[in-house]
Formats: sequence, structure tokens, C-alpha cells
Amino acid sequence: MSMGSLSDSDEDDFNPEINTTPLVDVMLVLLIIFIITIPVLNHNIKIDLPHASSKVDKVKPENIQLAIDADGQLFWDKELLDQSELQARIASAALKEPQPELHLRAERLTPYEKIAQVMSAAQSGGLTKIGFVTEPGKH
Repeated sequence: MSMGSLSDSDEDDFNPEINTTPLVDVMLVLLIIFIITIPVLNHNIKIDLPHASSKVDKVKPENIQLAIDADGQLFWDKELLDQSELQARIASAALKEPQPELHLRAERLTPYEKIAQVMSAAQSGGLTKIGFVTEPGKH
């Protein structure tokens, strides 16, 4: 009993290696097609364009600085403000174009309820951009 050698003539000549020649042929054809078509896609007419210096006039929105101290007092751009005036000022600021950003500064000991009330007033007044201002951490 023989263990079956690779040179038996009874078996079909099975070669387990992948024939890469057709793959290389296909890749070369694709490469030639791309080399021919890319210059056609980039067809530009060379013209001398005039030079002008113009800048887009982009108006930056103003920032509203709203501070809340530990006692819950509100300061609109360093001016003491009470809760009833806050709604009116937020409504008038929301009508400006471009709409200003509300930068909210709160002391560390400020009750969260007061911050939540200010955020709710800003949302109901129509201000869409609210940012929290913090001190950089010291490590």
C-alpha cells in the first residue's frame, strides 16, 4: 500500500496554487484605461484671470456676558439685573441678526436651580447659542 505520491499518473494534475496571470492582465488593462481617461477628465482651459482682493464681510455676533453669583443675582454685561428684566432682554437679543451668543458665568457655589432657570429663560426667549465660561484647571 503506497501513501499516494504527487507524481501518480492516475490522479488528475491538481495544482493548489492560484494562477495570478489573469489577475495581472486585468489589472494592467485597468491601469491603461485609467491612464488614458484621467487627462480627459481634467480638461481645463488655461486663461489669465484678473486679480482682486475682496474679503467676505462676515459680521461676528456679539457676546452677551451673563454672570450669576453665589446668591443667585444676575449680571447682564456687569449690570445688575432682576429676573423680570431677564426675559425682556433675552427676547430683544434673540431678534438681532446675527443672533448673539449667551456666555454664562456662574460661581462654583451657585445653586443649579438658578442656572437651570436662566437656561430655560434663554431657550424660551429664542436664544439658541449658550456657552458656559469656566476657569482653566490648575494641576
